[in-house]
Amino acid sequence: MSKKYIAEFIGTFTLSFIVLLAVSFSGNLPLAVPMIASLTLALFVYTIGPFSGCHINPAVTLGQLSVDKISRPEAINYIIAQLLGGAGALFVAKMFVVTTALSGGDFSILVFLAEMLGAFLFNFGIAAVVYGKVKDQMSGLVVGGSLLLGVMVASFAGANGILNPAVAVALNSLNIIYGLAPIAGAVLAFKSYKYLSSSK
Repeated sequence: MSKKYIAEFIGTFTLSFIVLLAVSFSGNLPLAVPMIASLTLALFVYTIGPFSGCHINPAVTLGQLSVDKISRPEAINYIIAQLLGGAGALFVAKMFVVTTALSGGDFSILVFLAEMLGAFLFNFGIAAVVYGKVKDQMSGLVVGGSLLLGVMVASFAGANGILNPAVAVALNSLNIIYGLAPIAGAVLAFKSYKYLSSSK
């Protein structure tokens, strides 16, 4: 098995498990979860980014696939590793009696649009890194900051602000919104950024 897939599994598992812990124990600290998730992601950009690019999110992988930044077979392997990481985090959390606090809820177009907008903002920042518009030393800050912004905007607009289908698996939030909205936002962000980067 390639090291990049192991890196994606480790990154997604750790991010998902940390989000699970934060959701379960943050209490009345609404900014705790997005801050912890953003810092975790920023750390992984610097640590596993050199091995796999630090997608650790199926939506990010599909966004990059939509602009030919990753091959289809590699994207499939990334997504498998990421979903296994999210499921593994849920399994381990249940062993330690950590309960998830987020439910899937009913389908709502407003929540779908909020989650999509958050994912768009998050992936637009990632696209700037992927297209080389951000210095390497700043990439973790840009990606982590983009996640923080995306989660907060989605949350203020009425969604849970998960923005990551693998983390949704870990949180047991199996509503179609948390699978499709992040993908739609990511594809739109990468397509938009590709257009901006190629225009003169």
